[in-house]
Amino acid sequence: MSTRRTTGTAIAEALAANGAALAFGIPGTHNLELYRGMAASGIRHVVTRHEQGAGYAADGYARVTGRPGLVVTTSGPGLMNAMAAMGTAYADSVPLLVLSPGVPTGRERADYGWLHEMKDQRAAADAAVARSVRPGTPAQAVDAVHETFARWAAERPRPVHIEVPLDVLEAPWDGDVPGPWRAPHPPAPSPAAVAEALGLLTRAGSPVIVAGGGSLGGAAPLRVVAEALGAPVVTTTAGKGVLDEDHPLAVGPFLGFAAARKLMEDADVLLVVGSELGDAELPDRLAPRGAVIRVDLDPAQLHKNLRATLPVHADAREALAALAAGLAASAVPAGLAGTERAGERRAAEARAGCLEQAVERGDRWREAQDALRAELPGDVVVVGDSSQVSYLGTAPFWPLSEPRRYLVPVGYSTLGYGLPAAIGARLAEPARPVVALLGDGAFMFSAQELVTGAELGLPLPVVILDNHGFGEIRQNMLDRDIAPYAVDLARPDFAALAQAMGCHGVRVTNAAEAAKQAAAALTAARPTVIVWEVGP
Repeated sequence: MSTRRTTGTAIAEALAANGAALAFGIPGTHNLELYRGMAASGIRHVVTRHEQGAGYAADGYARVTGRPGLVVTTSGPGLMNAMAAMGTAYADSVPLLVLSPGVPTGRERADYGWLHEMKDQRAAADAAVARSVRPGTPAQAVDAVHETFARWAAERPRPVHIEVPLDVLEAPWDGDVPGPWRAPHPPAPSPAAVAEALGLLTRAGSPVIVAGGGSLGGAAPLRVVAEALGAPVVTTTAGKGVLDEDHPLAVGPFLGFAAARKLMEDADVLLVVGSELGDAELPDRLAPRGAVIRVDLDPAQLHKNLRATLPVHADAREALAALAAGLAASAVPAGLAGTERAGERRAAEARAGCLEQAVERGDRWREAQDALRAELPGDVVVVGDSSQVSYLGTAPFWPLSEPRRYLVPVGYSTLGYGLPAAIGARLAEPARPVVALLGDGAFMFSAQELVTGAELGLPLPVVILDNHGFGEIRQNMLDRDIAPYAVDLARPDFAALAQAMGCHGVRVTNAAEAAKQAAAALTAARPTVIVWEVGP
């Protein structure tokens, strides 16, 4: 084929130089130059059956690896189809780079009938992501890629959109492509802040740690700090597993539960690491009696939803490592045996209270979690959706020993995430098993991605707990004394649908059978849809 080089090939080379190895997307009329150099640059491309699926797949890849996900769309409808995924990544702090073409230079907002034309595509995208940029020259387009990766090294990881005007994208490129920008070091905490935090924590009699999604890179020092202080650890859903959930100091992902709230509010020092304490999980703001230390990479988070006594602007891993080193260097840990045992007792009491509340809310979903956990490998990645089986089942009842093993949309709470995100997670780490566990309503938002999984030959169990529609919304209506309306859905034969899409499809009647089929599916040469009808 032609060896012609354009801005599109330069962008591909820049992506590869920054470590991008896998892209999800769909070729279209205006984005073809982005594909010209992709294969030659060593970037694998996976064609999903919808751009929303591309966004969720890239999200799953990013959450499992901690590396940015890459999405390629065409202009107009292609980009708009990915907007739900972009909003999800923004809400949950997931680094995605979304590349699309845009109207040619000088024709912005011209309304002249260009194919896929929008009034202001960049502005629309900018409303859903950290920033949307429109480079004006080929060199600026390459720099936009380098800048995005460099900033992710030191900023809160959120999605970025780069809109390359069509004339810029197709422009010829001569010479070498400049290499990546040198990334800045993530911010370290000031020595004064560390000293003040250590002073508060070492004098505390009942410290508690809250670990959010921003703490995932600091699992090892977090454990050291928790054990040194005898501090129970409550996590958000995004922080699930950052401390082994079988650890005696682990309370679990119960941020909004009454027993966890009491534990946090009774603490004489509350250390919050990498969390906005958002309304999705904590609808009523905390009112702690003691000092509040907040550690966050994003300065805008340091007082959000709860004012900090001591705000610490720093990367979570850097801050936790500094605290761990300070505790190790002091005489405090040697005398904390009694404090640690007291902390374990407080954690156990809170955990038991939270689990009791979880059983009241979602006991019907527990059996599936227990059965699957018993049959599947211990390092399995569980991918959920905005489904009751996820937030009432997997989150409370499937304890994890490490972070990045439970993927689910939280803040934006989108439907259709589970299947494509599981595909992205499976491609991210081919040696690690992945299971998608979701409801029938969520599955129908992205069922077409079964074809993607079949085409890739992925050994992926997709377990659908069929409760006949939108069960949560049905219950919301009943709680408001509204007769259920538009929530009880007709469903296809999911097993037959899977077979028609090139996958295996089976129906089961109990949790044990579902778990055995899921375990067998991990050695299949294509996805297996396992349908368990549980009723409304």
